[in-house]
Amino acid sequence: MLTLLVVFIFVLALTYFATRWAGNLQKNKMAGSNIQILETMRVSNTKYIQIVKIGKKCIAIAVCKDTITYLCEVNEEDLMYSSEHGTINTEGFKAILDKFKKDKPDN
Repeated sequence: MLTLLVVFIFVLALTYFATRWAGNLQKNKMAGSNIQILETMRVSNTKYIQIVKIGKKCIAIAVCKDTITYLCEVNEEDLMYSSEHGTINTEGFKAILDKFKKDKPDN
């Protein structure tokens, strides 16, 4: 029984480190990319409009379940960047849950 527990812990540790290694490898592969997604807006469940920067050009594309369609080229000077977009929520889960509880109407 003890041998089985040691083997199980070893397999879990091996899986953890292999996953971290593969993730870092993939992240490093994408780091030198010339493609950036500047903004995404959901139109419906499976349809999005994205503004993508490729090199020095910005283009708008429609992304559907099976297709991607070029819409138009966008001047980067015409884009408005909000400091609110692109920030990661650093609140803890408890703070977010309390906020939703507070907003819930009493019955």
